[in-house]
Amino acid sequence: MQTYIVGGAVRDELLGFAVKDEDYVVVGSTPEAMLAAGFKPVGKDFPVFLHPATRAEYALARTERKTAKGYKGFTVHASPDVTLEQDLARRDLTINAIARADDGRLIDPFNGAADIRSKTLRHVSDAFAEDPVRILRVARFSARLVDFSVAPETMELMRQMVEAGEVDALVAERVWQELAKGLMEAKPSRMFEVLRACGALQKILPELDRLWGVPQPEQHHPEIDTGVHVMMVVDYAAQHNFSLPIRFAALMHDLGKGTTPTDILPKHIGHEQRSASLLKEVCKRLRVPNDCKELGVMVAKFHGKLHQALQMRPATLLEFLVELDAIRQPDRFKDFLKACEADSRGRTGYADCKTPAADLMLKVLQAAVTVDAGAVAAACEAPEQIKVKVFEARLEAIRTVCG
Repeated sequence: MQTYIVGGAVRDELLGFAVKDEDYVVVGSTPEAMLAAGFKPVGKDFPVFLHPATRAEYALARTERKTAKGYKGFTVHASPDVTLEQDLARRDLTINAIARADDGRLIDPFNGAADIRSKTLRHVSDAFAEDPVRILRVARFSARLVDFSVAPETMELMRQMVEAGEVDALVAERVWQELAKGLMEAKPSRMFEVLRACGALQKILPELDRLWGVPQPEQHHPEIDTGVHVMMVVDYAAQHNFSLPIRFAALMHDLGKGTTPTDILPKHIGHEQRSASLLKEVCKRLRVPNDCKELGVMVAKFHGKLHQALQMRPATLLEFLVELDAIRQPDRFKDFLKACEADSRGRTGYADCKTPAADLMLKVLQAAVTVDAGAVAAACEAPEQIKVKVFEARLEAIRTVCG
């Protein structure tokens, strides 16, 4: 029985990144031997065990054989005669197919260390084509390793996989899992660039894919192209370490521009409502978590209205707060403003522009929440007065800060 550190831990060490988790491959053992040594089984589809003391994952060396479409269509073979090299051969990218022995020696049969030096994402073997999730993983690694490029032969293989319908077999949960991870990387736009380049984005998120080539008014959007704008917005959100719901909202806020009638371009009248409707369809299809969905719909529907805040009367500002449920959910409202900030600054030449409408709405919210609604309600003679009196008290507070 021999153990080796494999995969991400070795890759990140060679990249000079902090190593978060160490995964091990065990060669020459059996499930019975692992259990006898005190390891706890956790793998459902293949033999993976937790170390009794460190809780690190130890997987028996295994091979895989494709039996059906999709990422679950595999038969796994794990036995003492499976070699380390055979186990490494089933992995996706060469940079993830490196192992380190107890004595520190690297086992690198597919030249992953050389690809790290040349900053290349390259598939290990043609078995890459058997698992469509690997397309998503390559795209996600592109968002994380921003100075790496996808090897031409790997990109071509990914295109062939898309044409063969492999991406159509992906399940919603796995697509969302990879997209969410990619959105939280250093430069999310690179993930979508790779997915577009191989044709997978059109299959996974056609609502997003159709934004490229759609023009916007140059006086407001010097970058013109809607797809380019959305990528700038989501990268701004990443640069400022915004949360996943904000990054998702940034990505999805302009979907409606892809359905604007061509005869009115580059204007996009009513695109906000169309964006919200399309986003709801995306969230249903990919089973997006509620926090991402709710913020995404809010930003899609109301990011245009926010720009009008400077022209609103105090009563309209308060009505806007109520419409967004900002008084009851102030944190979500602040996330809404951050997403709108990303939208405003995610334009060519606008990276440091001021956001007076968002600043005003934050001031208005702070004024509204200073009102003690309970005290106002207690002073009312009849229950039907409460709503009106609370609104009037909040309006008076807002008038004070608006001058």
